[in-house]
Amino acid sequence: MKSLYDLHTHSLLSDGEMLPIELIRRASVLGYTTLAIADHVDHSNLSEVIAAQQEVKEIAGEYGLTFLCGVEITHVPPTCIPGVARRAKEEGAEVVVVHGETVVEPVAPGTNHAACTCNAVDVLAHPGLITLRDAREAAKRSIALEITSRAGHNRTNGHVAAVAREARCILVVDSDAHGPHDLLPAGARRLVARGAGLSEAEARNSLGLNISSWLATRPDI
Repeated sequence: MKSLYDLHTHSLLSDGEMLPIELIRRASVLGYTTLAIADHVDHSNLSEVIAAQQEVKEIAGEYGLTFLCGVEITHVPPTCIPGVARRAKEEGAEVVVVHGETVVEPVAPGTNHAACTCNAVDVLAHPGLITLRDAREAAKRSIALEITSRAGHNRTNGHVAAVAREARCILVVDSDAHGPHDLLPAGARRLVARGAGLSEAEARNSLGLNISSWLATRPDI
């Protein structure tokens, strides 16, 4: 495996349990090479979250890990998602995640479509019963769909994997970690991928995704 990444974790800056640097340290001990902290944001806290994460970006290198400043746009009305995503990128977010239409929360219908048609979005998290139409829009823009280990959100992993396969989407495997024990060792990540229905080759491709190379291919906002 060329890399060990997680693009969807949470710190005390939203509803996580750890300071950003503790989350970074714990990920480094597990062997992660790339970590994004994607704290929940809307219009009210976007700037503060990005600025706070940037304070620890340089020192994350002390633990031998590439840290990416991120956000998870959460429960924002679909019509507002493109504007918030573009603003996040302009203010320094390196990974923009959208909180998808998980089956366990009342996410507004149309959220998946808004995310999949926005160049400023990088990852659609736990997209629930995503349609093939929206997955194809994501594939056009190299937006990744997420296979998640998070309880509840992971109920539709099999559907997401099947739709992503048909649409030829990029898949990422994330923890949606909120606490110390949510971060996954490499072996557990493989089980999540295989449990979602990915073949061994598909799991290897998703788990070994070169994050920096993929992000470099993303369209301009």
